[in-house]
Amino acid sequence: MRVLADTNIYISYLLSPHQDSFVLLLFDKIANGEITLLVSAPLLDEIEVTVKRKPYLLKIIHEKELARFIHLLKIVSEEIPFITTEIPVATRDPKDDYLIAYAILGKADYLVTVDKDLLVLGQVGKVKMVHSGKFRAILKGE
Repeated sequence: MRVLADTNIYISYLLSPHQDSFVLLLFDKIANGEITLLVSAPLLDEIEVTVKRKPYLLKIIHEKELARFIHLLKIVSEEIPFITTEIPVATRDPKDDYLIAYAILGKADYLVTVDKDLLVLGQVGKVKMVHSGKFRAILKGE
């Protein structure tokens, strides 16, 4: 199963890491060979820029911790090649279009998010948009 997780999933984890976190469940499934986590350079950049441009996030998520987490994501994930062509409009929020494009290019089965602008799409091509809570249930076989 190939999975691309939205920035909001990673930021939520960094704000409140705990043993029952969704991201740790993803890491367990990666370690067991059950999923392939996909990342792209723009996604990793968005995580970093989002944290660094918001002072309240930087108070909670220290730069060293952020750098270590991004490095870990690069190690455990498959990086999707950089898209050099124009990304087509797919969502009602244009800043989310790149996620759809990278999910399709990376042959993702799921794009996991809490973003309503993405969830409303349901599915684009073969990529299913699912809420992290629903995807947790899928991973746990519920």
